[in-house]
Amino acid sequence: MAIFQIEGGRSLKGEISPQGAKNEALQVLCAVLLTPQEVRIDNIPDIRDVNKLMGILKNLGVKINKIEKGSYTFKSDELDIDYLTSDLFKQEGSGLRGSIMIVGPLLARFGKGYIPRPGGDKIGRRRLDTHFEGFIKLGATFNYNKEERFYGVEAPNGLIGKYMLLEEASVTGTANIIMAAVLAKGTTTIYNAACEPYIQQLCKMLNAMGAKISGIGSNLLYIDGVKELYGCAHRVLPDMIEIGSWIGLAAMTQSEITIKNVSWDNLGLIPTTFRKLGITLERKGDDIYIPAHTNGYEVQSFIDGSIMNISDSPWPGFTPDLLSIVLVVATQARGSVLIHQKMFESRLFFVDKLIDMGAKIILCDPHRATIIGHDFKSTLKATTMSSPDIRAGVSLLIAALSAKGTSVIHNIEQIDRGYENIEERLQAIGAKIKRVE
Repeated sequence: MAIFQIEGGRSLKGEISPQGAKNEALQVLCAVLLTPQEVRIDNIPDIRDVNKLMGILKNLGVKINKIEKGSYTFKSDELDIDYLTSDLFKQEGSGLRGSIMIVGPLLARFGKGYIPRPGGDKIGRRRLDTHFEGFIKLGATFNYNKEERFYGVEAPNGLIGKYMLLEEASVTGTANIIMAAVLAKGTTTIYNAACEPYIQQLCKMLNAMGAKISGIGSNLLYIDGVKELYGCAHRVLPDMIEIGSWIGLAAMTQSEITIKNVSWDNLGLIPTTFRKLGITLERKGDDIYIPAHTNGYEVQSFIDGSIMNISDSPWPGFTPDLLSIVLVVATQARGSVLIHQKMFESRLFFVDKLIDMGAKIILCDPHRATIIGHDFKSTLKATTMSSPDIRAGVSLLIAALSAKGTSVIHNIEQIDRGYENIEERLQAIGAKIKRVE
């Protein structure tokens, strides 16, 4: 098990480029199962979760060829469907929540799909009902083996398009249903669909493969089923969660940093939300420039003077994956802010580690925390801690880089699940961080 040793309290400077988007990559990688023809995908991040999924695809029989860093071709013309019921798949699939998205493509193309109950971040309950209720509405039969914790859906006679109103705007659920519906007979209408840029990217890729999807970018999608899909080339967006992480890093370490090629038009409320904390962001072409905040940053208040409240909500609202970063940044702001994590009941439990570092945080309940900023008048204290999940892990890493002294972070495999070569990229802009096996 590796750890990070971080010597904090240093100002950083330079340029950093975001990796390909983890959440999009997991979706579009599953979409290669929809066609026997070759699909090329560029800007795939080299991270643990994506590599796990590529391993599952390879064991399923997908022919994967690496062209260059981040670029691969995939050909799913000779798949071993029996792998889905093997002990190996039950072990591999249970360790990756993103593996659930292979079910939709396999159900659409082969009439059946199976998945062990998947793992992922320990951030609270994350239901799979949206996925399977969507498949059932398309005509599939569902079964769940409680003893083996193994899900299965079958539609030997094919799927039939249907109108459906999703109970929740689940991103992975929407993606899974879309991939099942593109080969269904007739028209599928999905209302209350997730409309994140990652879903838009998936739909654009599927349309390039011959699918007929309209309403892209909205929460009302129309999918006219087609008989088959073909090969295509697709490029993954830069990871907006990583972009938000680097904005937070620049503010907390009072550093001058330029984030390159961020795809501004796909960032939604991310720049606006950080500006609410008083952070200066400048758009330079498609880059984000953050000047060194040597005089700190001040939290705004609402028009009526009430305390700022930052909460998450489905796109185009603020993404829940960045609330942990915003919370850490607020610990050194001038002023107070209420963070309201609506979607996951365990995601704020990492704040006890920040409190140990000297942050002023009141955990109101599992979903809300009030942060009283230090305004850099007192720094966080270095400490030893453990990463509970991807986003909290990076938040703690940012806190450690701002704290004077040497901090140690255990369980950094969680960070590796979502961030590519993070220590090397941070070292390039002046961070003192070392991985110790």
